[in-house]
Amino acid sequence: MQRDDLLGTTLGNYRILAPLGQGGMARVYRAYQESLEREVAVKVLPPWYAADRSFVERFNLEAKLVARLSHPNIVIVHDASEQNGHLYIVMQLVDGGTLKYRLDQLHLQGRAMDANEAIPIFVQLADALNYAHEQGVVHRDVKPVNVLMDRSSRPILSDFGIAKVLASTKDHLTHPGAGVGTPEYMSPEQCLGGAVDGRADIYALGVMLFEALTGQTPFLGDNYPALAHSHIYQLPPRPSTLNPAITPAMEQILLTALMKNPAQRYQHASAMAEALGLTQPRLHTGQHIVPRPQEQPFTTSVTPQDKDKMTPSYETVPAPMYPSPYQTGMYACPGCHQLNKPQMRFCTKCGSPMNQCTVCGGQNPANNRFCTRCGRSLSTFLG
Repeated sequence: MQRDDLLGTTLGNYRILAPLGQGGMARVYRAYQESLEREVAVKVLPPWYAADRSFVERFNLEAKLVARLSHPNIVIVHDASEQNGHLYIVMQLVDGGTLKYRLDQLHLQGRAMDANEAIPIFVQLADALNYAHEQGVVHRDVKPVNVLMDRSSRPILSDFGIAKVLASTKDHLTHPGAGVGTPEYMSPEQCLGGAVDGRADIYALGVMLFEALTGQTPFLGDNYPALAHSHIYQLPPRPSTLNPAITPAMEQILLTALMKNPAQRYQHASAMAEALGLTQPRLHTGQHIVPRPQEQPFTTSVTPQDKDKMTPSYETVPAPMYPSPYQTGMYACPGCHQLNKPQMRFCTKCGSPMNQCTVCGGQNPANNRFCTRCGRSLSTFLG
């Protein structure tokens, strides 16, 4: 077994304790920060990246941008630095495994993930992506190994921004295993080498959900050219042919997310989250959530030439927009039905909690999707 020279050493304020995992791009370690007496995760990139000073500058800029993200389902970035030729980023330690590990467990048992388990996970992931996109951050490499799971089964997205920095490095493909993106989850526009926006992440989220519910990704292949060709030109199999338990509503969500043309997918991850929430049995709380007004589409980033290369997909009803009985953005009290502003925690008329967490009892603003105390998805968001 090859000896790991980093074990037992210190990078900055972090003492490396044990390996947590390794991918083609980096190694991840459990480490201890003595100044705050806490354990963290440290991702260390291969030494050739630190030798590229322009890469280091872009890496540091992107780390600063990602560190500003604050969401219960996005990993917290604590620090990023360089020492002795090692470029590293320090993150929140999440020790419940990954979504890939969970899917692999199910695969070994010959099972796919049940929709009742999948929907809360993917609603939270879609909400995290929507938040990041609103902050101008596109992930570009959404895949199961980048979804960490905490011990309460809360999904936490990691590795934001890394793919963007790698994509800006002209010679990254000369380094073994340092590919940008993962072919099984790459959108058609990524496969074509074009510009991407948040809708590429929505496509990748659709691939992951397809895999979770059917036990396989939509397209299978032994190499990148074969997979890229499938993403660009071939229709995915109808999910219900692989798992008859998949409902028509869920199949519609999957096929919409996997549309070849970005303009025909969900234009915002929040729309996919809302559609997923509506497929799950609603919890009766007496509350009414006012759906968002119709979303404005992205300006397409696919050129006419690229669009011509994409074959038509299934005829799919456009992403559903749900008409609202109110156009005010107000939320109804579960007790007296008085309309209240989104930021209210208690009704201005009767004093009832507007958005109480059913898990920990925390009081939340009416428009919160996740509890500010425990981070769990709030039942009101599911309708």
